[in-house]
Amino acid sequence: MRRLFTAATFAAALVALISTGSAVGKHNPPGPKKKPGPANMSVFATGFNNPRGLAFGPDGNLYVAEGGLGGSDSTVGQCPQAAGAAAPYTGSTNNPVLGGRISKVSPTGAVSTVVDSLPSSETSAALGHLVSGVSSVAFIGNQLYGLLAGAGCSHGVPTVPNGVIKVGPGSTWSMLANLSAFQAANPVANPDLADFEPDGTWYSMAAYKHALYPMDSNHGELDRVTQTGTISRVVDISAKVGHVVPTAIVRHGVWYIGNLGVFGAEDGTTANEHVYMLTPSNHLRVRASGLEQVLGLAFRGGKLYALEMSTTPGGPTPGTGAIVRVRAGHPAETVVSGLVFPTGMTVGPDRAFYVSEQGFGFPAGAGRVLRITAH
Repeated sequence: MRRLFTAATFAAALVALISTGSAVGKHNPPGPKKKPGPANMSVFATGFNNPRGLAFGPDGNLYVAEGGLGGSDSTVGQCPQAAGAAAPYTGSTNNPVLGGRISKVSPTGAVSTVVDSLPSSETSAALGHLVSGVSSVAFIGNQLYGLLAGAGCSHGVPTVPNGVIKVGPGSTWSMLANLSAFQAANPVANPDLADFEPDGTWYSMAAYKHALYPMDSNHGELDRVTQTGTISRVVDISAKVGHVVPTAIVRHGVWYIGNLGVFGAEDGTTANEHVYMLTPSNHLRVRASGLEQVLGLAFRGGKLYALEMSTTPGGPTPGTGAIVRVRAGHPAETVVSGLVFPTGMTVGPDRAFYVSEQGFGFPAGAGRVLRITAH
């Protein structure tokens, strides 16, 4: 997903220009969005390596997917590589220091490791050595699952594919579903060949009715994985709306999908990303427009909220991330702004928003989770 990594490159280059602390209302997003209302934001937990997706478990703890710190193993000459400036990737496997990780955060903010040494990979120097590893976590009952996004031979990890993993006791895990192989056998209709990663860029995953639903941002697809590991295609997003880089998914009666979009001149100067609704007849219908760089979706009290990594069209700007309320036929309403490259969002049992922040382009341990309360 070159577009997402391009955004992160800007983060690495510009992070020195801003404070690493976020401030409610510090940056006002452009366009017709309403100004932030009263909100309280605090740092809930720290010490993460490229934090991404979040999920509360049945035990009341918050689980955090971490990309890790990449690696230096190369697979050039061993298998097809990714296209574009992101290639060649390098990676690590079974590395307790560099590897991806799933962490657990107690209600008091204490952090512990659930499983580590998972595959992690990084882009070329041209894109700032930006990291992917575990991108999302989800529960079915008491069982924890993770989504590998930084694995696969095209990412410098030849022995482990991208896929859904099942987390076992004592920091153990096993591969439930090989998504790399599924994509190779079931190509989408309209891949972007100039921005193609053979193993995909799997950014989000949700659980629904005893199955998992991972979504790939690079190929543009939503799939279904059963608890026995059977994979099937739910919708080929690329066939319906092209290369929009779908990144966020949430279920509320039907599936809602948000997209990151592209950067550069083709992105224009106005907020133009969407939230789509996947109808029961498998059509994608625009639920809301006028958004920017969506990386998370969540419902709270029946209301839909989107997490924007940055609110500046054409390219990302550190410190302009936001949570906005999304309503059909209305401009997005800003709940909180001033976030520094947020990468994942969920709503806790306490109805607060929990957001992973400083998720791209920051050094080891700089990632954190914020707790945000708003009316």
